[in-house]
Amino acid sequence: MTTQPLLQPVRLGALELPNSVVMAPMTRARAHNGELAPTDLHATYYAQRATAGLIVTEGTWVSPDAIGFINVPGIYTDTQTAGWAKVTEAVHEAGGRIISQLGHVGAASHPDHLGGRLPAGPSAINPGEKSFTPSGPKDTLTPRAYTAAEIADTIVDYRHAAENARRAGFDGVELHAQVSHLIPQFLNPRLNQRTDAYGGSSEKRARFLLDILDAVSDVWGSDRIGVKMSPGWTSGTAFTADEETLADYDQLLKKLNDSNLAYLHLLGTPGTIEERIALFSRYRAHYQGNIVANLGFTQALGNEILDHGIVDAVSFGAPFIANPDLVERFAQGHPLADGDRDTHYAGHAEGYTDYPAFTAG
Repeated sequence: MTTQPLLQPVRLGALELPNSVVMAPMTRARAHNGELAPTDLHATYYAQRATAGLIVTEGTWVSPDAIGFINVPGIYTDTQTAGWAKVTEAVHEAGGRIISQLGHVGAASHPDHLGGRLPAGPSAINPGEKSFTPSGPKDTLTPRAYTAAEIADTIVDYRHAAENARRAGFDGVELHAQVSHLIPQFLNPRLNQRTDAYGGSSEKRARFLLDILDAVSDVWGSDRIGVKMSPGWTSGTAFTADEETLADYDQLLKKLNDSNLAYLHLLGTPGTIEERIALFSRYRAHYQGNIVANLGFTQALGNEILDHGIVDAVSFGAPFIANPDLVERFAQGHPLADGDRDTHYAGHAEGYTDYPAFTAG
């Protein structure tokens, strides 16, 4: 069974992985404290899953303005950084590798997260999303448009978060540039109607991401940085994966070849292996660096797409929730446990750290 492609080692930039199974970032909403700091519970959770070739943390806020979901930890204060240091220590002691995903929801936030202030986005256009606030899901509002100074400050926030990730002992960072969050808002011509250096053409809309990459690369070196993107994401009316949008992403993938990243973490779409191969072949045609494939992969699908040689690793989200020993289950052919959806975003240890490893009964 060790001949499975998923169980083969892989090098992603400066990251040497013992297998090609990546634990995808997953919001689990367990930071039940006013500091939004990770706790000993987070350290236990991530260490339990340290046999993954690489762990990517849940998206962590780069600043107070980045917040858009309840009970999600940040990485912008000393207290948060100290909490993450306990997490990385636990993962490393268990033999694992872990990188921090840096996130910001931008206009997809809500005043309830921001002390009553309106969130900001690339332009004053409502993204038409939902924000999960302390009093439940609420519709997003029309945001303020970022000033040029606020864009510069936000790029500094990413750099500061990257510095904190280094202090916390992470092995690298990943930029959250997927679904409906801030970076994709800048990439989106429906939401970004700026007329300055950050809007007006696909190249200018991409500048925000590229400037953040430059700032974070100064801290880490590009070979320890990943970027997670979702070119095919469709949500509401603002995020529509039409051919124009996909063509813009094609050009961005080509541009990112110049960045010498550890990897691009790319969302696919649910479908047959043939459909997945066709989509990731499109990505591969434009991007020559390492690709981590994500979204809805099973063990069989993961092995098959790796066998085609168009991606370098596969990330799994939901299967890691109830299967902390997912890699061992793949290796031994053990069945996978099912997670309790009611505890995905709620609770403490229940549905978080209490899933057992496989035992023969």
